[in-house]
Amino acid sequence: MTRPDPALNLALIHGWGMGRAIWSPCLAPLQEVAQLHLIDLPGYGDMPDTGQSFTETAQSLTDTLPEGTILCGWSLGALLAMQASLLAPKHFSGLILVGSTPCFMQRDDWTAAQPASLLQEFAAAVSHDSQTTLQRFVALFNRGDTDARPIARTIARTILSSPLPSETTLLTGLGWLRDIDLRKRIPEIACPVRLIHGEHDPLMPASAAHWLAGKLPQARLEIFPGAAHAPFLNAPENFASIIGDFLHALRID
Repeated sequence: MTRPDPALNLALIHGWGMGRAIWSPCLAPLQEVAQLHLIDLPGYGDMPDTGQSFTETAQSLTDTLPEGTILCGWSLGALLAMQASLLAPKHFSGLILVGSTPCFMQRDDWTAAQPASLLQEFAAAVSHDSQTTLQRFVALFNRGDTDARPIARTIARTILSSPLPSETTLLTGLGWLRDIDLRKRIPEIACPVRLIHGEHDPLMPASAAHWLAGKLPQARLEIFPGAAHAPFLNAPENFASIIGDFLHALRID
C-alpha cells in the first residue's frame, strides 16, 4: 500500500444533511495520496452545534487545519471552502469544489440556481419530519444519476442509519443556502482550483460550475458523465484519480 504524502493535507467538507460518512466510498484511494482530515460541520457527528454563523464556521477551518491544506468541499461544503479561502487566502494551497455554486438560491440576476420555494418547502418539511425529509433530499439530488439506486442504498446504509443532525442544525444550513451569495468575491480566489461537477446535477446546475470556471483563476472543470449531484459516489475511483493528479501537480509546484 502506498504511503500518503505527509506534506499533503486534504480536508473533506461534507454538504447539508449528510455528514462526513458521505465520503466513505472514495476514502481508501484518497488515503494513499494525502493525509486526510474529515470535517464534521457544527451539529454533525461529534461536533456540537454552538450556533456559529456561516463565516465563523468557515473561519474554524483556518483555525483547525494545518497551513497549506487543500480544501475539498461538496455542495454546502464547497461554499464554506470558498469562504474559508477568502478569509485566509494564504492558509490554503488549493480548492476542490464538488457540485458547487457561488449562490444556491435564484436572484434577479442569477438563474443558475434553485427557487426560494424549494428551500421553503424543505424548511417546513424538516420541522415536521427530519428523517423523511433527508430521504427525500437524497432522492432529489440523485435524480438523473446513472447509479441512482445503488447510491441511494449506500447513503441509506452509511448516513441515514446513523444519528441525524438536529432540526436546528438542518434549518441553519438551509438558511445559509438561502442567504449566501459569494459571486462578487469569487475573482479574489487566486489559488489553484479543480471543479468537479455531475453532468445531470439537479441541485447545482452545470451552468453554475461553468460560471465559476470562467471567474476563478487557475481553475479547471471536470464534468462527470451520467452523474448527478454526488459525482464522487457515481465514480469514486475516477474522482480519487482526478484529486490525486491535482495534488501531485500542487506538490510539484
